[in-house]
Amino acid sequence: MNIALINGSPKIKNSASGILLTGLKQQIAKTASVIDIGFHTMTVSEQNLEALHSAAVWVFAAPLYVDGIPSHLLPCLMQLEKITWQQPIRVYGIMNCGFYEGIQAELALQILQNWCEKSGFIWSGGIGVGGGGALAQLPDVPNGHGPKALVDKTIQIMADNLLQNKPQENSYVSISFPRFLYQMAAQTGWRRLIRANGGKAKDLEIGRAHV
Repeated sequence: MNIALINGSPKIKNSASGILLTGLKQQIAKTASVIDIGFHTMTVSEQNLEALHSAAVWVFAAPLYVDGIPSHLLPCLMQLEKITWQQPIRVYGIMNCGFYEGIQAELALQILQNWCEKSGFIWSGGIGVGGGGALAQLPDVPNGHGPKALVDKTIQIMADNLLQNKPQENSYVSISFPRFLYQMAAQTGWRRLIRANGGKAKDLEIGRAHV
């Protein structure tokens, strides 16, 4: 069975979506043939289209953008829905967000589900991952351990369903890390980034006051 893992993040490297797909790949690569595909722009290349034709299962992973999918991913989906596919396509989704609560990705998964129903694909369920901003900061943590433990367990369940060609209910998970500490780390990160780009920490306060 060929499974296409589709990274729908605008980031080419070091994205949370890529990290989640890597974890999934580690669970299925010994049993299934895995095809890695990147949707980083607004157009699906001919090479990627050819690869998708060879896969009966697609897994989309993308970050949450304003409660939905990234804007560059929408035209890619529109391109795919206009193509006649030679076999039924089963679609799974993994949406990650900077919010602590994975349930924040519920609407984005519903968007993927609605797209499948419109396009004739078989929606097979997804995962909403909260605390995605921390994943890139935990590269050396073994699977199933530390703050990634619950996320890895949820990915393992999807892997089992993929290999058995089974649908699943949407599930939502957050990193195993206290919420208040996650927020503190995010605040520190934002201040470090704004200073690195020539701004000042107080500019964040000014922006928040006008929201």
